Amino acid sequence: MNPVRLIAQKRDGQELTRDEIAFLIRGFVDGDVLEYQMSALAMAIYFRGMTDSETVALTQEMLHSGVTLEWNAGSSVVDKHSTGGVGDKVSLVLAPLLAACGLRVPMISGRGLGPTGGTLDKLESIAGFRTDLSISELQAATERVGCVITGATADLAPADGRLYALRDVTATVPSIPLITASIMSKKLAESLDALVLDVKWGNGAFMKTRDEAIELARSLVRVGKATGVTTTALLTDMNQPLGQMCGNTVEVNESLTCLSGGGPDDLRRITLSLGAELLQSAGLAETQAEADTMLQDRLSSGAAFEVFCEMVRAQGGNLDASRPIAAEHVMEAPRSGYVSAIDTEALGQAIIDLGGGRRQVSDSIDHSVGLEMLVRIGDRVDAGDPVVRIFANRFAVSVKERIARAVTIDEQPVPAPQLIIERVD
Repeated sequence: MNPVRLIAQKRDGQELTRDEIAFLIRGFVDGDVLEYQMSALAMAIYFRGMTDSETVALTQEMLHSGVTLEWNAGSSVVDKHSTGGVGDKVSLVLAPLLAACGLRVPMISGRGLGPTGGTLDKLESIAGFRTDLSISELQAATERVGCVITGATADLAPADGRLYALRDVTATVPSIPLITASIMSKKLAESLDALVLDVKWGNGAFMKTRDEAIELARSLVRVGKATGVTTTALLTDMNQPLGQMCGNTVEVNESLTCLSGGGPDDLRRITLSLGAELLQSAGLAETQAEADTMLQDRLSSGAAFEVFCEMVRAQGGNLDASRPIAAEHVMEAPRSGYVSAIDTEALGQAIIDLGGGRRQVSDSIDHSVGLEMLVRIGDRVDAGDPVVRIFANRFAVSVKERIARAVTIDEQPVPAPQLIIERVD
């Protein structure tokens, strides 16, 4: 086969066969298909899209470019993936909660880049916590504890890492087939029985419109099912931060509160809804009500908290060590009225300005900084009421102004946004 001919074929809108896609991906990993040729293919896919069969083939070839995890006989192996958002700490609560219900959760997560935070960065607020487990360590800890949260190794779906680097510099990241293959190749490499996807939409999400998010959710679910993994997705709102805390250390602390039976209502609701999907998919609950009861019990009894503590110990962390939080600064409402909108992406950018996120991969992170949201859309406020608590070590006026502009207060009341918009199965 000739890679140039195949790229031209895709550019002209012709469907590629499974063998042709296999030739291109395997050649790319082996070095026979060059980076500029794969960049051209990514551009062709970006403009022409892919059929379902092409997307499935691309995902499977990227999956099989590396190793896949192997598990002993036993309970179901499940995972969750979120498309990301500001304040999204669900993974920290959900993984140990599912393990406390008897499931195995080998959660492979990522770092933050841009306004959305990274699960691994949050966990590294805990002294000594390792996010670089080898495959053998990951498997052993999952079997022993019930869950791990760690970063991907170079052995898992290596084609995805190489292709993503090209997409990043060729402006082809926002392509539904390429996003689908990237997400699913890594998740399927975990050899799962069931997967649930939290696809977020709104001004603080990667997918800004509801229609885009639905399209992505349907694509992810189709590929999951086509590869034999029970897959469902929830479309959730990211037009305001999830929970109250946004940052690294502050989100870990809020997660611990949730694992102890408390925490913000929206964080609990999304966590329980995603957990219920997996308990039903794994056959541990017949109805959502039954699943909710099981999950609530594991939270209120402290069982989920104990699993989290055990996971932290297994990954070298020390929960008893100090987790410093930066000095507080309170932003007050400039007028009375109702919170009508929150620019969630701007809040994420403000956290980066404070040192709590990355503009590029090599940037270091100040885990102690962040925000606490004291209001939500629909809330009534009076002039002078606290709106946002800012945790900062280097506090510039420009950051406070950015945060102030992110919260809109109008005279007329507005309804609170719907948290879970749609279920896709």
